[in-house]
Amino acid sequence: MKGMKGMKGFGNVVAVELKLGLRDPMSAFFALAFPLIMLWVKLRGGNKPLPGGVPLVDATVPMLAAFVIGLAALVVLPATLAQYRERRVLKRLRATPAAPALLFGAQWIAHMLLAVAGTALIVLVGAAGYGLAAPASLAGVLLAWLLGALSLGAIGLLLGALAPGGRAATVIGLGLFFPMVFLSGAVIPRETMSGSMRAIGDLTPMAPVVRAIRDGWAGAPPSAATLGIMVAIAVAAGGGALKAYRW
Repeated sequence: MKGMKGMKGFGNVVAVELKLGLRDPMSAFFALAFPLIMLWVKLRGGNKPLPGGVPLVDATVPMLAAFVIGLAALVVLPATLAQYRERRVLKRLRATPAAPALLFGAQWIAHMLLAVAGTALIVLVGAAGYGLAAPASLAGVLLAWLLGALSLGAIGLLLGALAPGGRAATVIGLGLFFPMVFLSGAVIPRETMSGSMRAIGDLTPMAPVVRAIRDGWAGAPPSAATLGIMVAIAVAAGGGALKAYRW
């Protein structure tokens, strides 16, 4: 009975956080509308094949799926946590049974549900408007998406735990997000990058997310090393966030 009450309370927190995210114009815009704008920008010149023969839309949608995860995890999530500390919401939560792990879990789920909605929108528009092919390995795409959300979300939680306030968290998050998306292949297809640019991009935490989602969409077997990197990032950053957390 106690466990059921706890789960219900956790679900209520997630629902409230999700509702607040949708009501915030900036969060809703960046999670839902901005990826669609990016899709239009990338495909306004037509669905030309990339070097290697992959249709542009079949590369762009998986790339933008990683873009959406990164935006929710690295920009919106840490800003929300830092704003809660700044406004002393966390001090009030300290008097409740809420623990950092519970709060982090609820925040991560709520923000990743926004990312799910953003991903679903670009997939639907890509299929209806640009002839996007269905993923060759749906299970591979879903696994890659989830591990990407865990790894980038853990980094976002660590930023939210360390940042002194919401504005600082936003600046730091954007400062990490934009170089990452351009270097990792989330905006510029890896096929069109120089070798040195790809080598630098491979060092970013977003690169394995882009690679794994694109591999799953193309039907390529998942790379154990790529999946392992995402798991390692999730464990290291998530543990660091719990240790660094301040009410």
